[in-house]
Amino acid sequence: MNKKICVVTGTRAEFGILSRLISKINSDKSLDLQLIATGMHLSTEFGLTYKEIESHDLKIDKKIEILLSSDTSVGISKSMGLAQISFAEAFEELKPDIIVLLGDRFEIFSAASAAMISRIPIIHLHGGEATEGLIDEPIRHSITKMSHYHFTSTENYKKRVVQLGENPQRVFNVGSLGVDNIKHLSLLSKQQIEKELGFLFNKNNILITFHPVTLENNTAKNQFKNLLNSLSKLKSTQLIFTKSNADTNGRVINEMIDSFTSKNKNSYASFSLGQVNYFSCLQFIDGVIGNSSSGIIEVPSFKIGTINIGDRQKGRIQAKSVIQCIPTEKDIDTAIQKLYSKEFQKNLQSVSNPYEKPNTCDEIINLISKININSKNIIKKKFYNLK
Repeated sequence: MNKKICVVTGTRAEFGILSRLISKINSDKSLDLQLIATGMHLSTEFGLTYKEIESHDLKIDKKIEILLSSDTSVGISKSMGLAQISFAEAFEELKPDIIVLLGDRFEIFSAASAAMISRIPIIHLHGGEATEGLIDEPIRHSITKMSHYHFTSTENYKKRVVQLGENPQRVFNVGSLGVDNIKHLSLLSKQQIEKELGFLFNKNNILITFHPVTLENNTAKNQFKNLLNSLSKLKSTQLIFTKSNADTNGRVINEMIDSFTSKNKNSYASFSLGQVNYFSCLQFIDGVIGNSSSGIIEVPSFKIGTINIGDRQKGRIQAKSVIQCIPTEKDIDTAIQKLYSKEFQKNLQSVSNPYEKPNTCDEIINLISKININSKNIIKKKFYNLK
């Protein structure tokens, strides 16, 4: 019998990272793909992006609505509870052999919890990473402890997963799927992307993605105001905003983006560009500003700079193309000056991406194919002690 591989995706960005892996699983004759869409995929506010999944000729086996009408801590906790109940019911119906989970979002935690209780083995992607400013940090490590196989994006992260007590024989450094995707996508030309998104590139171009720092108390509005103040000083610059996720206080940022773009003709905003549009834009911009993981993990492969603001991504391994700055207007101004400096621009050409490894997707498929789902010990885990 084929292995039933259930992949869970909760955001458009998440699906973008997983898309090539999902296609590979779907085309492998020894594997049966099961696909669950949840979270922002099913939200009208965030664009009902499950339709994009279906546009790839993929069948969504279950759509799990978790009611993202509130971005408060209470609202998110209630969404997590509803998600765990719904995932438990979905897993009981689908009866997958293995669950594949990416990253560290709260709905993914609920999926992991339900799978653990249901005694279904979990494969976790991008474990061992650090984001010291986010609730994602403890969520990610918790998912690691509930998981049975681990595919990390760097060797250091592999060591950290082992440090958490996971058996090294089940931990594999495969590199980043997002970076691997870049090598296999057909990206759009400048004219194509301008037509697709409905704006024109300028002399200078910046892409901005800023999310709340969820372990800080109500700092999003002030920090993002400082960023907008700095951006408003730029001349002959097209500003391309991608909006915040459904995190605590994310709607505050999105309202500020809408207000800014309504007053500034040189700006454009989207809830999510989608992987092809996003990577296509990166070919023609000067740098990325904000605090998204993409600025750390994928953007360095395009030999452009990233200005990483504040503590949201603190702790991640970073390429030399990343400029760190604190979330003050003065420090952001200084970082932008450095981004455009001749010396920094010259050094970008020799930047290497620490998350890049050859054949990431193929290696994951190969490892999945070797997992013995009939082993009695597959879900029994012994804590691995470092010597």
